[in-house]
Amino acid sequence: MKILDPKIITRLAKNGIPKVEFDSLIGDETELELLKAQGMNIVLDNGLYKFQSAISSIDETLFCIVDVESNGSKPAHHQIIEIGAVKMQNGHILDTYESLVYCTDISDQIQEITGIKPEHTLKAPSLKKVMHEFRLFLGDAVFVGHDAKFDYNFVSAMMERVGLSRLLNRSLCTIDLAERTIECERYGLAYLNDQLELYKEATHHRALSDAMTTTKLLKRTLAVVPNTISTTEELIAFSKEAKRLKRPKFKKEEKKEEAIEKE
Repeated sequence: MKILDPKIITRLAKNGIPKVEFDSLIGDETELELLKAQGMNIVLDNGLYKFQSAISSIDETLFCIVDVESNGSKPAHHQIIEIGAVKMQNGHILDTYESLVYCTDISDQIQEITGIKPEHTLKAPSLKKVMHEFRLFLGDAVFVGHDAKFDYNFVSAMMERVGLSRLLNRSLCTIDLAERTIECERYGLAYLNDQLELYKEATHHRALSDAMTTTKLLKRTLAVVPNTISTTEELIAFSKEAKRLKRPKFKKEEKKEEAIEKE
């Protein structure tokens, strides 16, 4: 599909595409509605088609902060076993979604990391049911994740597995954003939570808890982004293109702890 060409995506995110040219790219209104159903929020603004996020302020934007737990790292071979999400707009939490997913195969390592066992997932809703519910919950909100690429790709792959179309929502990574707004030795979610005291009730590696922690991190980073950043597309560009802050040097004790963590 021509509209999914990276150059076209960039134009929609920045200066927009004239209506006549855009109409020739999509063919008809049905194609546009299909794109919107996949989360691509495109609007006509003064004769130009743009992403809604290119003209909406950060406060106006609906963010959906997502975290998934899976039984492996490869979407082609593994599946989501739990998903949690938080809807936020103008700093206010509007809604949450949480579900385990039916699964019979969870390795001992994954069970140890997440605390999720087969006896928990055997009575859970099917992947198809959960993905249909989550598609409705997500809508055309901006997809936010801590390492958003992993969560986004996993959810998108699961959508396709159950017969839905892949995701086309705009996305934002809180690792990228944190690296450009907060000085810290490491940017893992658990480490940031400890250092910044984001979410005292956190249970690391449980989906809704991690989504809530990420939500609080997003709010913390949004409070310190430069005042020149006004639209959500400018925020997305800033998270990818701005210079990363210099990481403070580890103390000797912290270096030893990091070395132990890697063993």
